Amino acid sequence: MFGLTWIEIIYWVSAIVGGTLFLLRLGMMLIGGGVSDHALDTALEDAGSGGHDADISFKLLSIQGLTSFFMMFGLVGLAMLRANLPVLLTVAGGLVAGFVTVAITSLVFSQMKRLQTDGTINIQNTVGVEGTVYLTIPKNGTGQVQLIAQGALKIFDASAKNKDSIAVGDKVRVTGVTGGNVLTVEKIK
Repeated sequence: MFGLTWIEIIYWVSAIVGGTLFLLRLGMMLIGGGVSDHALDTALEDAGSGGHDADISFKLLSIQGLTSFFMMFGLVGLAMLRANLPVLLTVAGGLVAGFVTVAITSLVFSQMKRLQTDGTINIQNTVGVEGTVYLTIPKNGTGQVQLIAQGALKIFDASAKNKDSIAVGDKVRVTGVTGGNVLTVEKIK
């Protein structure tokens, strides 16, 4: 076939198929495409790890890992073959390059995953936080306070701890949380 040896055919097929699938999958992931191979990734992970205990988005036996392995295996194998190295050495070099690429890709994806956050604020984390009254807290009533909760400026319903009125702009400290996610606050003197 085109005057290629059997090892060149293996390298070319690995490089072309692996590289094309790798780039397509990476592109779809970056633009948020709806293409999902979750079931195939899960099946491959189960075969390799025996369970679902780790992140589905990237595993050594995921589609992304396999495609990156074959892409680099083919490219490095071809490069080493073109340098007139022995076939066994080109296979070893291709394998090492494939595994190194999988490890690097895994590291990149795990670091990207660390950037994710669900944004859910645990209202209990506001206890002890200081803020200001946003809407007057009437005597025996509920108003609103503005404070920084988990790094974000938020507005919460609040009532006064001593049941007195607290005016807009007064500084307060959260002392607790009542049943309906209403903060209990006290005025800071």
